[in-house]
Amino acid sequence: MRLSNTRRRGPGWRIALLAMAALPASAAAAQAPSAQAPRTTDPSTLVLKDGFDAGRFAPEGGLYYKDNAEQRAGRVTFQEKNVLTGRGAVTLSVKPLCGKGARNCSERAEVWERPGVLAGYDRTVWYGFAMRLDDPVPQDDARHVMAQWKRAIIPGAEGDYSPFLALRLYRGRLGVTVETDLVEAFPIGGPERPNGCLPGEAQVLNRPKARQTRALVAVETGSTAADYPSYFNACAPAIAVTRHADLPLARKGWIDFVFRSQPGPDGSGHVEIIADGRQIVTVKGHIGHHGVGLGSTQYFKFGPYRAANAGPWSVSYDDFRRGPRCEDVIHDGQCPQP
Repeated sequence: MRLSNTRRRGPGWRIALLAMAALPASAAAAQAPSAQAPRTTDPSTLVLKDGFDAGRFAPEGGLYYKDNAEQRAGRVTFQEKNVLTGRGAVTLSVKPLCGKGARNCSERAEVWERPGVLAGYDRTVWYGFAMRLDDPVPQDDARHVMAQWKRAIIPGAEGDYSPFLALRLYRGRLGVTVETDLVEAFPIGGPERPNGCLPGEAQVLNRPKARQTRALVAVETGSTAADYPSYFNACAPAIAVTRHADLPLARKGWIDFVFRSQPGPDGSGHVEIIADGRQIVTVKGHIGHHGVGLGSTQYFKFGPYRAANAGPWSVSYDDFRRGPRCEDVIHDGQCPQP
């Protein structure tokens, strides 16, 4: 991992940089002093914001770049060239690292929420952030993910749980998925769903070996079914999807997203997605996971994640927000009805 800053500073900044260089890499990435957001008895009530204007992660944002072996292909750069608001933005990049033919190898550069600000898994949290897919936008399907929400896993626990909510890229087109424990699904073209899913049903990939069901709940404007993987080939009544509009074009530049995160593997889940002030989709029902070894908190991380691939890939982010209410994070448009 490399930590980079492209800003121009005065002499005082050079002194600070020399002091930072003397720290271990993990400490530098964490921007150590005062990097923890204010604590409360219930972290889900925190209102967090970071515009990346200071050339580092803001203490009040609750974010940090996780410097570990999984992120060796990654680089984080605070820059002023391509921004949406304020003076700065953060660009996260990955380069090829996995060996040819390597299995279960990924390349990632992800920013995480700090442990002290993580909300309970049973809490509702709203997130806002702006994202820009930098050129070139990948056109292949190498499991590209730009933002994801997961349930904490107790160290040493068995199993591999996918994000219960994820913003993905499929052959150059945006898509959003939700995931839950395995639920009943009816194959499209089968006797129960000969002509496709019924109104309100999610189109899903059922994965019996992983004991999980993944639903494609939002797609890019102007796309067709052929633009997305054919493995979303079944219908799940346990995940109810109300589509209001489609996602903006991946190539449009900056997109401002708002997400409601409310997992509920028992059927009480509720996700809302807003893009550029426009309500995109409402998802209710089975969202998220039960299971041995799963923790009591949910966490969010953003940045490029992909399976082993050729060439560099970078994504820029600006204006991160988090709060317990939609009104804490929305800029444009109206908040959905409860």
